[in-house]
Amino acid sequence: MKTSTLANHLLAILLLSPSLALAQDYEATLTEHGHPDLQGVWNFSTRVPLERPTRYGNVEFLSDVEASPNTQSRTSSNTSSAPRRRSSTSIIGGYNGFWNDREALQQSTRTSQIIYPLDGRIPAVNPGVQVQIGGDQTSDNYIPGTRPVRYTHGGISRDGPEYRGLSERCIVFNTGPPLLSGPYNNHIQIVQNADHVVVLVEMGFDARIVSIDNRPHIDGAIQQWSGDSRGYFEGSGLVIETRNFTNLVGSISLRGVAYGNAEDRLLIERFTPTGPNTLDYQFTIDDATTFSDKIIGITSMTRVDDRIYEYACHPGNYALKGILRAGRVEEAAAVNQ
Repeated sequence: MKTSTLANHLLAILLLSPSLALAQDYEATLTEHGHPDLQGVWNFSTRVPLERPTRYGNVEFLSDVEASPNTQSRTSSNTSSAPRRRSSTSIIGGYNGFWNDREALQQSTRTSQIIYPLDGRIPAVNPGVQVQIGGDQTSDNYIPGTRPVRYTHGGISRDGPEYRGLSERCIVFNTGPPLLSGPYNNHIQIVQNADHVVVLVEMGFDARIVSIDNRPHIDGAIQQWSGDSRGYFEGSGLVIETRNFTNLVGSISLRGVAYGNAEDRLLIERFTPTGPNTLDYQFTIDDATTFSDKIIGITSMTRVDDRIYEYACHPGNYALKGILRAGRVEEAAAVNQ
């Protein structure tokens, strides 16, 4: 896409997004080091889907749906653009409803978190890029494939831990980065000092230590699960640019689907205060190797008077052990028949 065209789209996004406009008017308080103070625990729960159902077309807010004649004739779809996956008739649940976040702290009428492309959908992948599809998160339902497994839940077999999804191995969760709201544990904690910002995520209990002192990125040959982050302040907002991701994680890794790999991904995150206890979180995925276009998403965060407790996921936990043991039991049963 031509730069001028993309710039026009981004301008349209700014004009159509009330929260972004509010952010321009709010000035955050400063830390003792003179930086905007974003410290605290933030909740980013949301009921807004990542992708927009196709029946809404380019309509960004539900309040505008009735005003759009195009939405009346569109058919509904799933919120994921991935091919349909097999489902199990007998799903063993890992959690009951007690653990789930039941409501978002900020109400939103957005039809999707993705605001660019303008249809709110993950863009097409480039020719030759793999879209890896997995089954449901159950031990008896998986879609065979090839390693590495780049999606977060499920797996391609039960032959070993490397054949399971990233979250089952306690490596990468829905908090990525980028930060995507999940069923529970949708909190981060931000800590600041003179030359660093720490973003501690509740899901996975991973801490990204982001330097804000203009030091260069590490050598491009060094790849990391969460990439290498550098930050700076722009107005009242914090901007974090992350690169050097490992190719063992998808450019987007979701539950049961992963798009390409993140080796050439540039992730830009913006934490922009819109009020004393609210901020907008915006992420941009720039990965021309994987996708035909950029991806921009946005959601809201609310400062809460809570603590983050350790998320004690660890390799070799009972779930993974049980999955692999069940595979060996089935193999033994087949031999004895």
